Amino acid sequence: MSVERSNNKISRRHFLGSTLKTGGALMLGAAALSSRLAIAQDAVSSQFSQNLSGEDYWQMVREQFSFPENTVPMNAANLCPSFRTVAEQVTQLTADIDQDCSFNNRGKFAVLLEDARALVAAQLNVSADEVALVRNTSEANNIVNSGLDLTVGDEVIIWDENHPTNHVAWDVRAARYGFSVIKVATPANLQNPEQLLQAFVSQFTDKTRVLAVTHVSNVSGIKLPLAELVQAAKTRGIFVHVDGAQTWGAMELDLKALDVDSFTASAHKWFMGPKETGLLYVKSDNIARIWPGVVASGWGNGPETRLVGARKFESLGQRDDAALAALGVAARIHNSIGAVRIEQRIVRLSQYLKQGVVDLGLPLVTPMDESLSFGVVIVQVPAGQGGTLSNRLYDEFGIAGAGTGGLRLCPGIYNTVSHVDRALAGIKELMA
Repeated sequence: MSVERSNNKISRRHFLGSTLKTGGALMLGAAALSSRLAIAQDAVSSQFSQNLSGEDYWQMVREQFSFPENTVPMNAANLCPSFRTVAEQVTQLTADIDQDCSFNNRGKFAVLLEDARALVAAQLNVSADEVALVRNTSEANNIVNSGLDLTVGDEVIIWDENHPTNHVAWDVRAARYGFSVIKVATPANLQNPEQLLQAFVSQFTDKTRVLAVTHVSNVSGIKLPLAELVQAAKTRGIFVHVDGAQTWGAMELDLKALDVDSFTASAHKWFMGPKETGLLYVKSDNIARIWPGVVASGWGNGPETRLVGARKFESLGQRDDAALAALGVAARIHNSIGAVRIEQRIVRLSQYLKQGVVDLGLPLVTPMDESLSFGVVIVQVPAGQGGTLSNRLYDEFGIAGAGTGGLRLCPGIYNTVSHVDRALAGIKELMA
């Protein structure tokens, strides 16, 4: 079966259309731009607060993305499309800089950066001074990895399903500094979160200095019992670092309540924000103990930084100011939809997909149990066939997944039930 380009009408109501205009009017001062952003916020809220329910609401959300119906993204674990409005903001602000790259004109981007930081921090229930906006999860993970003082005799415990930047990166650092990396495997015949919890806790010793885990695995879809794991580690004085690449933007998160020491994520995944923009949260008590990986212009003239709080991890040289500013637009859209609503939608689509796979009589790598899984869904396939099947699903059915861990499909809020049904029809035909 092949998929033809859909004639579905994509909404062209761009709720930030009045924010910036082309031509000479592009170069706005900070005050004028802030005023227009406030007006744009009202437009964003209005768009996503329409009196719609059920699939009608989510069809409206789908129309805020530019992808056509013959190339449907369903691999949020790797990369999501940006909201159309976010992409437009990046384009318009980039044009602003290209028209006038003076310090005078670019000064307003400091205001927009702080606006984005405050919005993101509030969503995570932490202070703005605890949030650094960096390039992606990989950079953020390595800031923590390279910034903690560790030496011979210390132990770092990781999950063997961590992303390489929270896995191999620890091995590389251990080879240089002599500490030990203990890798915890997922228990066989996993039945409940308690098994996962005990697998980690059983490895805690008086030498354990760091527990570094990934909230949801991108290779199995398994979700760790994070709150219980953090609590168990903190009673032993263990620093807890969490890679939240598969949950930020998809799950309601309260980092203050979770009491993690550091947390990382990328805006280009489930947050559906600008590319090359990421999150590093460091609990205020820990900011001083983590050394920065890069020291660039803006740091100051000595070992002590003049940057406040976690901003010291943003001393990275020239940044993509337009992308950082557009992160605030994505944050406003998330606020308008609502974190709980987003999480419920992700769970519904992933559970619907998993049940469909089971109904086809096919095995899953990802647990069906919601207490053990979230938005990442992986279908078990013959060894070495994940990439081939993923490519065929894209070429023949217009569904873009991945061959990671099997056949990986991760529906986002831009996906509809009909998209999942098409994916299931493709799986049925390809794996019959």
